Amino acid sequence: MRTIRGMVYTDRMCFEPGEVVIEGERIEKVERCEAGVLTGQEAQTHVLPGLVDIHFHGCAGYDFCDGTVEAVRAIASYEMTHGTTTICPATMTLSEEQLLGICAAGAAAAETEVLAEGIPLKDVLRGIYLEGPFISGEKKGAQNPAYIRTPDRQMLERLQQAAKGMIRMVAIAPETEGAMDCIRACREAFRFSIAHTCADYETAKTAMEAGVHHVTHLYNAMPPFTHRNPGVIGAAAENGETRVELICDGIHIHPCVVKSTFKLFGAERMALISDSMMATGMEDGEYALGGQPVTVRGNRALLKDGTIAGSATNLYDCMRTAMQMGVPKEEAVRAATCNPAEAVGLDAECGVLLPGRRADILIADGEFALLEVIKSGHAVKRAGKG
Repeated sequence: MRTIRGMVYTDRMCFEPGEVVIEGERIEKVERCEAGVLTGQEAQTHVLPGLVDIHFHGCAGYDFCDGTVEAVRAIASYEMTHGTTTICPATMTLSEEQLLGICAAGAAAAETEVLAEGIPLKDVLRGIYLEGPFISGEKKGAQNPAYIRTPDRQMLERLQQAAKGMIRMVAIAPETEGAMDCIRACREAFRFSIAHTCADYETAKTAMEAGVHHVTHLYNAMPPFTHRNPGVIGAAAENGETRVELICDGIHIHPCVVKSTFKLFGAERMALISDSMMATGMEDGEYALGGQPVTVRGNRALLKDGTIAGSATNLYDCMRTAMQMGVPKEEAVRAATCNPAEAVGLDAECGVLLPGRRADILIADGEFALLEVIKSGHAVKRAGKG
């Protein structure tokens, strides 16, 4: 048994003086206490849930689309030790054959691999995010246009079979041929997200009425939000059931827009993602994303034509960047824990510190420098920055 005391991020979505008691792999109890009970150091310690990244591509020199158990293991290990204790890595726009292999590798890794401290990889890898191939060629971003195709229900079912049920989110451009029919036919089996799209306001609104309740990396790879053409962004803001992703790496979105978006949507509908690629955690240099060459300098990743190719920043650092931009810490934490967990149907197991939940806990100092990561009750990182 272990007891952690400090400013605890409770299920009321705020930091309160308290303690978390861990028994084995689970949280035994979470109790509030009077502020004066905490020591000086405890009062400066933040205790929060492990982060949940539902959309990223790689890190530590590996890409989920490498399609190997080795890559999945390396990615999960890096994420876990850097504060992201639950992951749903994303595919890219590739051939069906390649996607089948990627999904199968993810499922195999979840079934067989064990990480540090005896932690099963399946406790970290909790889903797959299918980003492509059902997107618009005009808004392809860093996706490979050679493999873009129209939405296909049978293909989705084949991929889900290969993934052994692990696909939790499917990106789709609702204006493309067959997209609405696919959404309506598969809405009970898959969660859909509007992505890489030219959809106007009416089309996006229709898609949300058909069952889409998520938007992939808001602002990126979609029409802008203007006063006469609100587009996907306006439709999402208007629809109270729709959550939106935001990349807060300091490259993709201006700080003013980040703060304004939290105000527009409300903290309860924001999901921070890293959208990180294989260069995350690595030195500057030449890398790849979806088979296309990417140059990384600092935390900026670019294709040869200057297109931003994902980020080179992990989710914990994105969360801290959001705070530095002026997003209240309580809202930034919610957007990196509870909200993404809910978006992919994992809220019954992670994202909030509650008795009975898996003990995925982060301990940070007063400035949110990451001090320790606890995964399934095991301490996997005791010092260093996130």
